[in-house]
Amino acid sequence: MRAMVVHQYGDYPVQETRMPLPNMNPNEVRVQIKAASVNPIDFKIRDGGLKILLKYEFPLILGNDFSGVITEVGANVTAYQVGDKVYGRPRKTKIGTFADYISIDASEIAPMPKNLSFEEAASIPLVGLTSYQALNEVMQLQRGDKVFIQAGSGGVGSFAIQLAKAMGLYVATTGSHRGKALIESLGADQFINYKEQDFAQELNDYDGVFDTLGGDNLEKSFEILKPGGTIASVSGVPTDKNARDLNLNIGKEALLRVASYKLRRRAQQFNVNYDFLFMHPSGTQLKEISQLIEEGKIKPIIDKVFDFKDTQAALDYSTSGRAKGKIIIKMNN
Repeated sequence: MRAMVVHQYGDYPVQETRMPLPNMNPNEVRVQIKAASVNPIDFKIRDGGLKILLKYEFPLILGNDFSGVITEVGANVTAYQVGDKVYGRPRKTKIGTFADYISIDASEIAPMPKNLSFEEAASIPLVGLTSYQALNEVMQLQRGDKVFIQAGSGGVGSFAIQLAKAMGLYVATTGSHRGKALIESLGADQFINYKEQDFAQELNDYDGVFDTLGGDNLEKSFEILKPGGTIASVSGVPTDKNARDLNLNIGKEALLRVASYKLRRRAQQFNVNYDFLFMHPSGTQLKEISQLIEEGKIKPIIDKVFDFKDTQAALDYSTSGRAKGKIIIKMNN
């Protein structure tokens, strides 16, 4: 099969390579991938930013979510059959969606929303599950709560705003003047132009913050929370709790305890909670998301679609920071 791979950690271009079909166990299905999307975690994995948590072998096929058609079903799988259109996010130890095929546990996929194309469906799994778990599992927000979602016109932010509004939350977000119309169309209650305003001066008494930027934006986010509020971050520093959840050795747990000390101390200072979200795949949650999409409460936001042969151009476009919504790779197989 065709696959886009890297051969070592670092900012190296992907190379189209012929790879063997992925092995399949009785609990998995094999899917012919029709489309995949580009996500920030692709770069973290490529650059070695997660190697303390996850060990990958090379050549490594990049890509973390997809849509496609089932071509083979494992002996233990009863919920799906050949020909089903599905989408999903594989577990982190079995990534590789920039390829013609993937084998994936049946619990990690869901039927594609009936009203979406393959390209639209591929934009959903990673940002959808990340947003769902940030708002529900980490922050545990309830109808009427206030949440600040950073970078509202980005791939994650544009989905998270829609999900938050479907949950009955009050949403504030940041963006540029160029992204304002999109953000307002998604239903955000308060728009902050980050080039002209400081969100830490504009917001207060929030129940939750969904941090997608890290750095100074994360540091300032502690200031706007009410006591007991929670930051769910996908761009900050993992903690020793993440190490325990991943069953890492005591040395790595200690290392992450030190690395996250400043953030945990800041959380203690403001009497709030800081959690790094290490998203997990869930076909069950994807089915809930599918229902919201089919009801018209959430729509895919796609900036640009690239052909498979132009995968590196898609990655370059992502790092440019110009995209509003998701970047899609179309397989044309």
